[in-house]
Amino acid sequence: MNIWIAIGATFAGCYLVKLAGLLVPAGALERPLVKRMAALLPVALLAALTAQQAFADGRVLQLDAKAVGLAAAAVALLLRAPFLVVIGAAVVVTAGVRALTG
Repeated sequence: MNIWIAIGATFAGCYLVKLAGLLVPAGALERPLVKRMAALLPVALLAALTAQQAFADGRVLQLDAKAVGLAAAAVALLLRAPFLVVIGAAVVVTAGVRALTG
């Protein structure tokens, strides 16, 4: 029965968050600070997720092939490579490091 309580609480929480977003006055959303934060927040969240996936294994910092692949993608980005080339560089370097290190 606890699972249904968790599902109900999750449903209610999601509904209330959606409702709160709809109740925000339009004037509050037009402020420059709010617009800037709305533009930067997805980038920050994506960067945090990428860092957590690349450098963490549970609670331990881990530098392995994923970190090397991420570094290769960063270098490709600095060289202004197209998106598919950036992804390809990360994949090839990660696979190469995994093949060499076992």
